[in-house]
Amino acid sequence: MRRKPGQLVPLEYAICEAAAELRHRGSGEFHGYEIAKRLTTDLDRRLLTAYGTLYRALGRLEDMGLLKSRWEDPKIPARENRPGRRLYMLTPQGEAALADARNRIAADRAKAPRRRLAPA
Repeated sequence: MRRKPGQLVPLEYAICEAAAELRHRGSGEFHGYEIAKRLTTDLDRRLLTAYGTLYRALGRLEDMGLLKSRWEDPKIPARENRPGRRLYMLTPQGEAALADARNRIAADRAKAPRRRLAPA
């Protein structure tokens, strides 16, 4: 899929939507596996073809300034006997890009012609 300047591709849009929903529920930071679970249960499973796809999209969103990330405190994974996680957070610029994408989708739906069913 070719990206139009200033627009999010569907996977990036879905990640931003999930991040905004997590923020709304009180969890400002998230890790990749958490988003992957949300994308595969709540949204179109075809968006996430592999975890590598997700992490490349997270990297692109961070490069665009829509997400910021940090490594969690190393004491936490050591205490829980697991690998460290990279935690992501939606930035104000990401919120604005998400709002623009939502408006664009709503406008596209509004101007799309409605199909009428032929009588049987």
